[in-house]
Amino acid sequence: MSVASYVIPAIEETVVPVEGGGQFPVRRIYCVGRNYVEHIREMKEADERDPPFFFQKPRDSIVLHDEAVPYPPLTSDFQFEGELVIAIGKPGRDIGTDTALDHVFGYAAGIDLTRRDRQRDARDMRLPWEVGKSFDASAPCGPITPAASGGHRLQGALTLSVNGQERQRGDLAQMIWNVPEIVMQLSRQVKLAPGDLIYTGTPAGVGAVVPDDVIEVAIEGLTPLRISIAPPED
Repeated sequence: MSVASYVIPAIEETVVPVEGGGQFPVRRIYCVGRNYVEHIREMKEADERDPPFFFQKPRDSIVLHDEAVPYPPLTSDFQFEGELVIAIGKPGRDIGTDTALDHVFGYAAGIDLTRRDRQRDARDMRLPWEVGKSFDASAPCGPITPAASGGHRLQGALTLSVNGQERQRGDLAQMIWNVPEIVMQLSRQVKLAPGDLIYTGTPAGVGAVVPDDVIEVAIEGLTPLRISIAPPED
């Protein structure tokens, strides 16, 4: 189909920079819920024995390093969740844990931004989480480090700071489901494809931010991610 045949302007491609050069085109964004025991305890919303589950964000909710996120509408409790992001580079369905890492292109630091009050409302009414999770600019993602050069992220410190003060600290080894298990479980539900990103859940310490706050996520072996919170858009 030629560009001239579109009846509206073509949709802009979403890409994330790759360390060492190149761009990673984003196809879909998946997120794992409740994947650290201490976060389950602080939220007091689930049995620790419940398996994590998956939800999605729109691909154009990606925000890149050093960009600003406008404080969103419909919330007075806008919270951060620092997370490891898996970038899928090889397609597959019903992937086994023994081959799951073969499907991983690389990793990045990410933030699952959340309208916590709206998420709680949805929970109480037994409705989907989208209003609390899947809104504009809700998926900041740092540069992707290829596994071929940086190795796989199965352990290592994850920290998040707000205005230079540490707010979250955990280790990737504390995930209830590790990277191979996440890939395995999600590939049972959907066929994974190159361009998919998977946000893997957050440790304890989540909290609210306001305009002018600066958030930074650091994961051992990866390039840090830094964003700022801007005033609400008019």
